Amino acid sequence: MVTGGVTKFAKAHPAMDFRLMVKRAYEYAAKDTPALSADRIDGSRISYFSDHFSRQLKAASMVQDYLGLNPKGSVRIEWGGATGGECFQAAYEAVASGRMEVCLAAGYETMSRVQTWKGNEFIALASDTNFDFPLGGFYTGYYALMVQRHIYQYLRLRKFAHISDEREAQRQAIAEGSRIMSLVSVKNHLNALHNPYAQYPKRLTVDDVLKSEMISYPLTREQICTMSDGAAVAVLTSEERAKEFTDRPVLVTGVGTGTDTMRLADRPFGKVPLLPHERASDYEDLPYPGVHSFRAGRAAGLEAYRMAGLTDPRRELDFIELHDAYASSEIQTYEDLGLCKYGEGYAFTERGDPFLKGIDYGFPTPHAGAIPVNPSGGLIACGHPVGATGLMQAVFAFWQLQGTIPKHFGDKTLQLNAPKRGAIHSHAGTGSAVTVSILERGFR
Repeated sequence: MVTGGVTKFAKAHPAMDFRLMVKRAYEYAAKDTPALSADRIDGSRISYFSDHFSRQLKAASMVQDYLGLNPKGSVRIEWGGATGGECFQAAYEAVASGRMEVCLAAGYETMSRVQTWKGNEFIALASDTNFDFPLGGFYTGYYALMVQRHIYQYLRLRKFAHISDEREAQRQAIAEGSRIMSLVSVKNHLNALHNPYAQYPKRLTVDDVLKSEMISYPLTREQICTMSDGAAVAVLTSEERAKEFTDRPVLVTGVGTGTDTMRLADRPFGKVPLLPHERASDYEDLPYPGVHSFRAGRAAGLEAYRMAGLTDPRRELDFIELHDAYASSEIQTYEDLGLCKYGEGYAFTERGDPFLKGIDYGFPTPHAGAIPVNPSGGLIACGHPVGATGLMQAVFAFWQLQGTIPKHFGDKTLQLNAPKRGAIHSHAGTGSAVTVSILERGFR
């Protein structure tokens, strides 16, 4: 990867249609790379989640035209919430296969064009419309169900096992899980105070999060990402061609994807696919994945780690930009990606492992800096214009590895100290499709 650009993610960009948003992100990327021009690009991969939001079929062709890339090849990418992450990998594959030397990955979403209830209906169409959707299946409901089971499995059966009254034990477990999930919300919103591209930068307390509007028990408004308008682009090249554009490229050293059933009711039980540092005895009594874990995330991570030569991601990654559509799914994904063992996500959060050093979050974070997750603020604070989100993660990871966050953000707070390797993670549906990509600092 040699350059990237993003627009500010916002509730609405009424002055820009989707073509102009992508062009603005592309112009930023080109401005940062003087040697880049449309004639140097061999083709594109363009992502957006839903035709419904812009009421335009074949919108990727309109983006291609607006960027002046005709008659070069282009492919539209759509994969639910993982659309942007899959677009990034599709551009990588176009270059890695030798089909292209320079590929533009561009993504956008204009979700403000419809009312929120209608947008939620469009998103719900990414569930099984013959089964889940007719029964009222909206995604906040799915994730509330999944985290309640996660809390039951890892807090109720462990920390609250001494309480014989089942309802009271689960009530206390959910209260504890909700408090810990709120730490994630505080972290991401506070990180975003230093990110000018974020939609919802703010300082919150745990009480603020817990007392915000209940959306789907136990998930509150401040624990959930929102619909957004925005665009992002990334330019990927062969290693040889990269030298023509920058002296600080970032290498893509691993890519992985995983899948699972669309319907939660079809999720099976079996053995945990193990990372190299795990043992089967760690999970002898664990019903896996059920609805409490995302085996698609574990599969994507395993593939990406193998390709990049990683055996212990917690020790070998310097940061992760993770798809936190919900504070709950961020904690669940810590476990899927092997940052901690299954069942340790709540303790991992409370210790402060995924928090940044040097930031006062309003509560103790004794292990801050161990493996920062979402230093940008993630989806909860940055927003989630679906087709752009995974590419936004790639751009922020690119700037982190370049060491140019201060330049692009106008603030050095979020810049890690000489990071060498990071990961980006995109997640679709109820975990029905996941991508993980590993990025490493390139030559100097």
